[in-house]
Amino acid sequence: MQSLWVRKDDLAQTRWQESEAPALAEGQILLAVEKYALTANNITYAVVGDGFGYWNFFPTGDDQWGIVPVWGFAKVVASQHADIAVGERVYGYLPMASHLRVTPAHVQDGGFVDGAAHRQGLAIIYNQYHRLGTAEDAFEAERAIFQPLFTTSFLIEHFLRSHDWFGAEALVMTSASSKTSLGLAMVARNLSPAIHRVGLTSTVNKGFVEKSGLYDEVLAYEDLASADADRPTVSVDFAGNGPLLAAIHARWGDNLKFSSLVGATHVEQRGGGQDLQGPKPELFFAPTAAESLMKEIGAAEFRSRVEKQFTEFVAGAGAYLTIEDISGREALQSVYLAMLANEIAPSRGLMCHHQPVGA
Repeated sequence: MQSLWVRKDDLAQTRWQESEAPALAEGQILLAVEKYALTANNITYAVVGDGFGYWNFFPTGDDQWGIVPVWGFAKVVASQHADIAVGERVYGYLPMASHLRVTPAHVQDGGFVDGAAHRQGLAIIYNQYHRLGTAEDAFEAERAIFQPLFTTSFLIEHFLRSHDWFGAEALVMTSASSKTSLGLAMVARNLSPAIHRVGLTSTVNKGFVEKSGLYDEVLAYEDLASADADRPTVSVDFAGNGPLLAAIHARWGDNLKFSSLVGATHVEQRGGGQDLQGPKPELFFAPTAAESLMKEIGAAEFRSRVEKQFTEFVAGAGAYLTIEDISGREALQSVYLAMLANEIAPSRGLMCHHQPVGA
C-alpha cells in the first residue's frame, strides 16, 4: 500500500509512505484506488483541513502528516462482506493512496456508507460510496473532476433562489474559471434565467471563461470598475482574496444584496474582511446545505435534481476541458505540487492513476 503524505503545516512537503495492505475483519472490504481527479478543491481540503476536519477521513497515525482527500473510482479487491463482491467498482471519497479499507454500513443496491469508527460524526456527504457494478462509464473523468464541486454549485443556486435572490437581478462570481463557478453559472442559467451572470477572472483566464459560454458577461479583475453597479446584485466569492472582496463591496455598496463566501475559511482570515461596505459576507458550507435539502425533499429527489443538471453540464464540458491521465509516483507528486502552486491551467482536467493507464 502506497500513500502520499502531506505535512499539515507545510503543504509543499510531501513523501510517499509504504505499508502492508490492511487486514480485513468480518464485514470489511479493501478498495484498490483506480483513478481520481486532482483539482483546486483538493487543495482547499488541505488548506482548511484542521478547521473543517478533512484530515480526519484518512488518518495517518502521525499528527504532523495527513493524506489529502480526493474524489474518484476504486475496485473491491478483497471482501469480508457478504453483500459486496470482489470486482465491484465504487465512486466516492478516497485518499491519495493505492488502497483503502472500508467498513460498509447501510448497504443498498445503489451504495453504502463507511461505518468505520473514525468517520462517525463527519459530514455524511463524504462518507457515501456509490456502487457501479463492474462496468466503466464514458464520462467517469468528468464526473470525478466536476461532480463534487457541481453539487456545491447546485446548492448555492438553490439557496439564492429559495431566498428570491435577495431581491437581486444579477450574480457576480469571482474565480469564474473555477469548476464551482462554472457549475453555478450553468445552473443559474437553467433555473434562474432572469438573473444576469457576471464572471470575474484573471486576464490570462478570460479567454477560457468566455469560451465556456456560461456567463452573460466576463470581466478581468482589473476591469471591475466598469461593472454595472446600479443593478441589484449578489456576489459569490470563490477566490478567498480579501482585497478583491473589499473591491466588490465598494463597487456595489448598498446595491450588493448578499455576499457569499465559498471554498475557503472565514472572512476575517482572508484578510481585508473588516469594515466592508454593504452586507456582511456569509460563509456557505455545502455539506450542511446538502443535509438540509435532503431532509426537505429526500435523498433520492436530491440526487435526481443534481444529476439532471450535472448531465447537461458534463455534455458541454468537452468544449473547454481537456482530460489528462497522470500515473506514477513522481508524476502524481509533481502535479499535486503544481496544483498547490496554482500552476495548472483551468482547461486541464487531471485524472490520477496509481498504476500506469491501461495496466
